Amino acid sequence: MSAAPDTTAQPPSTMRALDAVDEYLTVRMAAKPSPHTLAAYRRDLTAVLECAAHVNRTPTSSLTLADLTGGLLRHAFAAFAADRAASSVLRAWSTWNGFFSFLVAENLVDGNPMPAVPRPRPPQPRPKPLLGEDTPERLLTALARGCRRARDPWPERDLAVLALALLTGLRSAEMLALRLDSLSGRPGERRLRVVGKGGRTRSLPVEAPLEAVIDAYLATRRTRFTTRLTGDAPLLVDNRGQALRRGGLQYLVRQCYRHAGVYDRVSRGTLVHALRHTFATRLAEDGASVTEIMHLLGHTSVASSQAYIDVTARSQREAARANRTYAVLRRLTGNGAGPRPAPHQPRRTAPATGGAGPTGHDADEEHGHGTTDRTGTA
Repeated sequence: MSAAPDTTAQPPSTMRALDAVDEYLTVRMAAKPSPHTLAAYRRDLTAVLECAAHVNRTPTSSLTLADLTGGLLRHAFAAFAADRAASSVLRAWSTWNGFFSFLVAENLVDGNPMPAVPRPRPPQPRPKPLLGEDTPERLLTALARGCRRARDPWPERDLAVLALALLTGLRSAEMLALRLDSLSGRPGERRLRVVGKGGRTRSLPVEAPLEAVIDAYLATRRTRFTTRLTGDAPLLVDNRGQALRRGGLQYLVRQCYRHAGVYDRVSRGTLVHALRHTFATRLAEDGASVTEIMHLLGHTSVASSQAYIDVTARSQREAARANRTYAVLRRLTGNGAGPRPAPHQPRRTAPATGGAGPTGHDADEEHGHGTTDRTGTA
């Protein structure tokens, strides 16, 4: 690792911007961010610097802190935002705001110019659960019957992964970080210890049906591989017995959707996250409070959890509007504006598949966002 730049050997205003970025990221490492977070910081900082250099008609390596005025950064962010989503621009703005807060604290610049740089409004989050009232039940039933065709089929593992995501609402990274000793407690009273964003931990209940599915998967895993299982071994593995990775998880979930015949019920831009959204939406439908949803999902903001309550309220109104009796009143009052919604389908009782529902109350019953499919073994 190269030595940190000697900031005392030169006036702060003439310090190279790239050197300041390196210094900032070195300082950030003391807070133990994940490698993905640190890489995202660097991408956002260098990408905007490249835009600034283009606007300034100078090499990126020649930009100094004195060059980074509010005017230049406004033009740089305008260029940066041209082909990027609002969420990406907002993230980069926040990164740069933190960067300049560091520079001000270190007396490397006189002030933070970021308030002079416009930023997009945060996009309104809208959950994207699996479409169709019976989709989770249909998915788990098909997997339990071994619907996924593969060179080396492992239906017990496939069912365990999908059921775990549907019943705990874990994020992809949280699922992949699970170890065997993450699951603890006496049979029938098991709990799952999850390390979430920011290193925050939470404990989730594991009901008997999900416990049985996980136990069946682990039994087949012991048969498949001779490696002795220890507490620090990964809970989820691929067909070679290696820890399941992000690309492998996305590939597995995508294939499960396809072979179960529900791929057309997955909203665009979601894979594993659709299972997390389904878990939370069903919690809201079954009357869970925003505080309960917040704890189970590992949210730190009430607003993030409230979105599921709001979506459920809209769904209830749409269901009520679909009542066929309204057709009579529409004819009588002449108020027939808008297309008639499809008839509401009542929720079906889940078949006994060994899985458990996202709320944890029924006996039969997881945005760089995974949207890309990486070829892998799963």
